Amino acid sequence: MDRIDVLKSQLGGSRDGALLRYSLGAALLDAGEVTEAIVQLRAALDFDARYSAAWKLLGKACLETGDAAAAAAAWRQGIAVADAHGDVQAAKEMRVFLARLQRSA
Repeated sequence: MDRIDVLKSQLGGSRDGALLRYSLGAALLDAGEVTEAIVQLRAALDFDARYSAAWKLLGKACLETGDAAAAAAAWRQGIAVADAHGDVQAAKEMRVFLARLQRSA
């Protein structure tokens, strides 16, 4: 069983939550399954909307689908969340991603 299958087997169980959904989203994104990655990253945020790493990766996944507006929205929300919780590094990274996106537009 590969990593994605192992993670999927835990969905709906006692370990289901933001970290599991984030991990599955990251694995799916790495495997090129971007649409499903977005679904799982949004699910991670449904469990914990303060999960700044999930916002950051969601923005990246949205950008990979060509949806720059959704990427920007995810990063803006992620920056607000990261700032509110003192996650300085994540906020900094998302600001860089957002600035690059705005420059390329």
